[in-house]
Amino acid sequence: MTDWIILAAISLVSSGFALRWLLPRPPRRRDDFGLSDPGSLLDAVFLFDGTRLISHSDIALAGFESVNDWHDLKRLLQRDFPGFPETPEDVLDQGRIVVSAIDCTVEREVLCEWIDGVVRVQLRDLTDAPALVRRDPGDPIRLAMDKAPYPVWLLNHSGRVSWCNAAYISLVRKARGPDTDLTQPLFPELPDDSRPGKKTRIAAPVKDNSNKLWFDLTHVELDEGLLHYAVDVNAIVEAETAQRKFVQTMTKTFAQLSIGLAIFDRNRQLALFNPALIDLTTLPPDFLSCRPSISSFFDRLRDQHMMPEPKNYRSWRNQMNDLLEAAEDGNYQETWSLPSGSVYSVSGRPHPDGAVAFLFEDITAEITLTRRFRAEMDLMQSILDKLADAIAVFADDGTLAFTNYAYRVMWGGSDEVGIEPSTVLDVTRQWQEQCLATPIMGEIREFVQMRNDRAEWSSDIRRRDGTAVLCTVTPISNGATIVRFSLDTDRADATQMLQHTA
Repeated sequence: MTDWIILAAISLVSSGFALRWLLPRPPRRRDDFGLSDPGSLLDAVFLFDGTRLISHSDIALAGFESVNDWHDLKRLLQRDFPGFPETPEDVLDQGRIVVSAIDCTVEREVLCEWIDGVVRVQLRDLTDAPALVRRDPGDPIRLAMDKAPYPVWLLNHSGRVSWCNAAYISLVRKARGPDTDLTQPLFPELPDDSRPGKKTRIAAPVKDNSNKLWFDLTHVELDEGLLHYAVDVNAIVEAETAQRKFVQTMTKTFAQLSIGLAIFDRNRQLALFNPALIDLTTLPPDFLSCRPSISSFFDRLRDQHMMPEPKNYRSWRNQMNDLLEAAEDGNYQETWSLPSGSVYSVSGRPHPDGAVAFLFEDITAEITLTRRFRAEMDLMQSILDKLADAIAVFADDGTLAFTNYAYRVMWGGSDEVGIEPSTVLDVTRQWQEQCLATPIMGEIREFVQMRNDRAEWSSDIRRRDGTAVLCTVTPISNGATIVRFSLDTDRADATQMLQHTA
C-alpha cells in the first residue's frame, strides 16, 4: 500500500513538472523566444486533452474565461484566425500548425503543437519576437501581396474569407467600418456563369451610403478554395454612366427634331437614330434597333423606294462608296426626289472617332412653295411681256427687279434681269445715254430711293432718234416703284409728218 502511495505522489509531481514545462514561464529577457508583455492576451497558452481543456496560463484568464473546450476557443478565434483547426485531431495529423491572422497587417499567429498526447495552443504576438519567430518582412511573395493595390482574398469551401491582403482589408473597412468581421465576404456570390479567369463586374455595397464600389472580379480555383482578385473600375463605371446619361439626353433632344438622324460608328454600324428617321424613311424600328451596317441601311432604303432608283446597281454601289467618303469629309449634300413625289435633303457629316452622321430632311413643302412661287413669277413675267408699254420695276433697295419684253426692245438689256441686279443709278445712266438731256432721270433716282410722301407722276422725255416717250412713275407696296414708258403716238405721227413735208 505504501508503494502505491509513493508511486501516486511521484506521478503527481511529474505531471506538475510537465504542465509547468508546457505552460509559458515568465520571461527573464526580451529574446526568450515568443513571449512579449505578460499583460497581452495574445500570449495565452491552452492545453487540451482531446477537446477537453485541462489547463491554461494565468494570462488566458483575462480574456478567455468562457473557454471550456476546443470548440469554445475556436468560436472565439475564428473571426481573427479563420484557419484555426476544426479539431485537435487535425493537429495530430500534422504535428504542428501555425495559423496566421486574417489581418495581414498585424504580426499575430496561433501555434498549435501535439506534445505527448496533449495539444498545446499558444496565441503569439510577433511584433517584438526574434527574427527566427517573425515572418520575414522582406519575403518577395509577402511584399507582393501586402503592397498590391488590388484586393486579393481566399474564400474557403464554407464561403468565408480565410486569408486576404492589406488592400482587401482597407476596402472592407472603408465599406463596412473599422470593426467589421473580415471573414464575412464583402462581395456577393458570383453569377453561376462566371468561369475561372473570366472577369465579372460586380458592385460592393457601402454601409450607410447609397453609393456602390465597382470592381472587376477574377477568381482561380485552388484546393483550399477560391482565390479572388479585384480591380477597381469605379472610374470606368462613372465614365460609362456619364456617357449613358449624355446619350439619353441627346436622344431625348433628337426625339424632338423633325429632321431624321442616323449616326454610324467607326465600324459603320447604326449607333443612334431618332423617331423622325422612322417617320421619314418608313424603316421598321426593329430593323434599326438591330444596328444594321451602313450598306444594309441604304439597301433597305432602296428596297422601300425611299431614295432615287438607280439605273445601274453596280454604279449605284460605287456612288454609295463615294457618298460615304464624301460624308467623312463633310462634303456630302444631295436632294432626293422620290417616286412618291416627296423631296428629301440628305447630308453627311463627319463625327469624332470615325463616326458618320446622316441627316434626312423633308423639304417637300419648301420645294413645292418654291415651285409655286416660280410658276407665279413666270406667269407674271408672261403678262408683263404682253404689255405694249415698257416696264421696269425697282425693289425697295433701288435694284432693278423686273422688266418686260417691250422694255428690252426699247432700252436693250439681258433677258435674265435679276440674276445680277443693276442699281437705279446704273439703269438711269443707260436711259440717259439714249435720250436727250433731261432732269427727269435724276428725279426718278430720287423717287425710287424715297420712303415717304410718294405719289404717281408723269413727264415727257425724248429719245435721240426723236421719239417722244411718256414716262410714268408709280409707287407700289413695300417701297417698290414701277417706271412705265409709253410711246406718245400723236406726237410721233406729227413728227413723222413734219419730216415727210420737209
